[in-house]
Amino acid sequence: MARVALVTGGQRGIGAAISEALQAQGRKVVASYAGNDAAAEAFTQRTGIPCYKFDVSDYDQCATAIAKIAAEIGPIEILVNNAGITRDGTMKRMDREMWDAVIDTNLGSCFNLAKLVWDGMAARKFGRIVNIGSINGQAGQYGQVNYAAAKSGIHGFTKALAQEGARSQITVNAIAPGYVDTEMVRAVPPDVLEKIIARIPMGRLGRAYDIARGVAFLTADDADFITGSTLSINGGQHMY
Repeated sequence: MARVALVTGGQRGIGAAISEALQAQGRKVVASYAGNDAAAEAFTQRTGIPCYKFDVSDYDQCATAIAKIAAEIGPIEILVNNAGITRDGTMKRMDREMWDAVIDTNLGSCFNLAKLVWDGMAARKFGRIVNIGSINGQAGQYGQVNYAAAKSGIHGFTKALAQEGARSQITVNAIAPGYVDTEMVRAVPPDVLEKIIARIPMGRLGRAYDIARGVAFLTADDADFITGSTLSINGGQHMY
């Protein structure tokens, strides 16, 4: 029977590429989304991948959704914590609401979802968790203390949780993407984007599929000796 994979934020951008890569690998994929009903419906119509709407930062909503997915699709054996937001601003301009929103969504969601699927994975002696970090969690970024803190936290969360999961055959890894050609990056002013690309040794932005290939590799059934690792996919921009 095909293993069920949940990709949070899995209907757009990098998340959509991950969902489709896992589907191509033979997984029964489910995507979560926060609010764009039209995009979710279009994605499902195009791919056949069902989308479930819930707030990944809200533990109770996550619990309800995980129970519903288990009842309708099957128990989750692969979890990709991809959902994330930005609320950029320098420390002078950032308020507590901007801080909390990013920490709760980007980092808190990793706890929420991992907590809810953990016991089932442990009981079945199989689990794959991949948390999507960021180059900015490794190197920092001006005006992103909230985002950088959340993504850096993901890398530490991954290493600690991997140690807990090893005895139950649950692997926990992270991917740290560099700058990828998504809607968010394309919104960057052209002159700024040009400077970003100039700092990438490979001379281009990443593609969403570059990240998806990494997820497919780390979640393979035979990737059972890789855990606690952070795979940097950034074109050589930051070698860590």
